[in-house]
Amino acid sequence: MSLKSAEKTGVNEYTLALSIDGAAFEGAVNKVYHKQKGKINVPGFRKGKAPRRFIEKMYGENVFYDDALEEVFPAVYEAAVQESGISPVDSPRDFDIEQIGADGVELTCKVTVKPEIALGEYKGLSAAREDVSVTVEEVEHEIEHAQKHNARQVDVDDRPAQDKDIANIDFEGYVDGVAFDGGKAEGHELTIGSGQFIPGFEEQLIGHSIGEPFDINVTFPEEYGAEELAGKDAVFKIKLNSIRVEELPELDDEFAKDVSEFDTFEEYKKDVEASILKGKQESADKKIETAVLDALAEKVEGEIPDVMVEKAIDNIITDFEYRLQSSGMNFDMYLQYTGMDREAFRENYRDGALNSVKTELALEKIVEAEGIVVSEEEIEAEYASVAEKYNMEVEKVKGLIPAEHVKQDLTSKKAIAFVIDAAVATEPEEADEAEDAPAEKKEAAPKKPAKKAAKKKEEAAEAEEEA
Repeated sequence: MSLKSAEKTGVNEYTLALSIDGAAFEGAVNKVYHKQKGKINVPGFRKGKAPRRFIEKMYGENVFYDDALEEVFPAVYEAAVQESGISPVDSPRDFDIEQIGADGVELTCKVTVKPEIALGEYKGLSAAREDVSVTVEEVEHEIEHAQKHNARQVDVDDRPAQDKDIANIDFEGYVDGVAFDGGKAEGHELTIGSGQFIPGFEEQLIGHSIGEPFDINVTFPEEYGAEELAGKDAVFKIKLNSIRVEELPELDDEFAKDVSEFDTFEEYKKDVEASILKGKQESADKKIETAVLDALAEKVEGEIPDVMVEKAIDNIITDFEYRLQSSGMNFDMYLQYTGMDREAFRENYRDGALNSVKTELALEKIVEAEGIVVSEEEIEAEYASVAEKYNMEVEKVKGLIPAEHVKQDLTSKKAIAFVIDAAVATEPEEADEAEDAPAEKKEAAPKKPAKKAAKKKEEAAEAEEEA
């Protein structure tokens, strides 16, 4: 078995001429015969007992050739790739079998290879750095969140319902005197004023007492998700079961001890500020990295094979689908909610995928130009880090992740660090402040499928934003 020639026949394309000797091909044919003989019927022989020569006489001497070629080709192709020194980015195609038989196989195939690129100056790339600071309001907001998270609910039975109360209610909705699907629930908890229900519903709970049955009259919005209810007047029969209020803990030393490892509120407050600052700094660093790598991709000159871009899109979709699953949604459901088809989705990410491929190729160039290497100690340290993160044995991690993959990942990270370190941080340009438009309020009725669908759509949007 040998590589006869490797000829460049197009941009990012090579044609390989391969030869498989008769002995190697005969071995593959015989192997296929033994695999398939149990499925072949030959008159006069029990199933699976017919000699190879009888099967070939009956079905033709080439009966096993195609499968034998599939059996032997991968090893031949891999050896040819190694010998020729090319870097394929896709499976071989356009096969032309010039000879196949007892004397062996002669064939040619085409393969798309990694492009030859030119990389412009990659040192001194510029990116705007954000001013990072923490405001008093941000610290107070974070502490308020912790305060609310640790609030306790207290029953109230000596007054009617008020705004911000947590009301436990039974309800059933009627349109034109007929109960509608999804309009009934028992023991439903609703914070009055939260905007969970359609306009006018929650306000009408105010002033009513526990155990009191009463009616609420509302009109569904014209743009309501369920068409059979849109714009309709409705009556909800209500029973108020209980009222509770949130009681917030005092912001004192005892609160700090409950929610943190600190003994005083001031220590806790300083830690909250430091945590917010750290998060902002990490976010700013990530934006710097993204901006620098985007600038690096622009320095790449060369024709990028479509197959590399398509594979990058495939990777984006795979990662996107994984995030969708964590929110209880699949890709087809997401497309249904957004009204987008698969091709439109792929096109939406094509520019980003091309940018990703260019960045990867540029980093490979930098690794070569700067002599960036990764030591065995660094690879072992990475294995140990992964093992600790996932609470696994190091040897098991090694069995799952090839050392070459770890090496490539670490090398790429070193190249990124090199480019970032050599970059120039600039002051951000002042942008005109756009007027804040009031957010359109989402409206829904109790326990309606349309509300659940809207929630799923929001979750899908969040997953896409992260992609």
